[in-house]
Amino acid sequence: MLARHVISAGPLVLRAPSDSDAEAIMRACDDPVTARFLPLLPSPYRLSDARAYVEQARAKWEAGGAEFAITQDGRYAGSIGVRPPDRWRVAELGYLVAPWARGKGVASTAARAVADWLFDQGVRRVELEAEVENVASLRVAYKAGFREEGHRREAKLLRDGRPADLITFGRLPGEAAPPVEPYLPFFDGGELSDGVVRLTPMTPADAADFHRMLADPVVAAYKVGPPSTLQDDERRCRYTGYWWVSGQRIELAVRDAGSGAFAGHVQLTQVTPALGQAMVGYSLMPGFRGKGFMTRAVRLLVDWAFARTALHRVVAGTEAGNVASHRVLERAGFSREGVHREMFPKGGGRRVDDLAWARVRSS
Repeated sequence: MLARHVISAGPLVLRAPSDSDAEAIMRACDDPVTARFLPLLPSPYRLSDARAYVEQARAKWEAGGAEFAITQDGRYAGSIGVRPPDRWRVAELGYLVAPWARGKGVASTAARAVADWLFDQGVRRVELEAEVENVASLRVAYKAGFREEGHRREAKLLRDGRPADLITFGRLPGEAAPPVEPYLPFFDGGELSDGVVRLTPMTPADAADFHRMLADPVVAAYKVGPPSTLQDDERRCRYTGYWWVSGQRIELAVRDAGSGAFAGHVQLTQVTPALGQAMVGYSLMPGFRGKGFMTRAVRLLVDWAFARTALHRVVAGTEAGNVASHRVLERAGFSREGVHREMFPKGGGRRVDDLAWARVRSS
């Protein structure tokens, strides 16, 4: 049984929900973003649902769990709850933030405070899960000092029946849990542009164009690995936010700045913080070739990386015969560094050389 406490966490006060919170709870839970990532909530969410939730919160305390209203300056800002600890003293928490309180660190502050409170109550381990597309919730977990521990593939169903993957996190008492600063911060304003091309995060809406581009014979000729299905590429696009916020890679759509049309793809991958190095890769739709689009895209991304991250080297690899790719790298400021002999497997058991390129921060 968890003790009923009020938790003070900086500007936040966490207390048991009350009937006076019902209207604010209704508005928070009827929000489209809340409904998208909490598919078990009623939709539309009515005042009667909010009042039922307050009653369920009281029952949750009686059952050994905890349910808090997050308040700031006396105003409801969200909710955070804990399932009753199991026989091994492991507890799982979950949270939501009201639309008017988002972007202020409310959930990460509350999650850290509740985890610390649980440890004081004798809980041995605190867990949480976030859907792979819920970038805001993923950021909360990292900022609250939780460590990423794995994936649960197709662990829940969304309102439309589509399965969704979950990322699992855990915290243990006594371990250092400083807020994790992103190695790859998000773009200011959400995109990069030089007025001719725009670089925007890949989304599931780009999957069909991306798949069609990969099937183009010129692109396919230089692709490593088997062809992907449309389902594979849709799944890839659903993971792009998670990869970015976790510091693994950045996957971007290259767009025509005027029309917004999908022109290609550029990525920053194989990110190795210990070396301060990452690799750039790219592909372009047939209709946009020969216009300097990819040179602009690569230059935009690498310039941003050196300005906003700790990366010191950005490398690239091209097949010896891929002259168009060589020209992109040369124009984007890369220098040829050497040859990896027989790097890329080709049909019939052949292998071809990889030309190694790099651009360093000082260049």
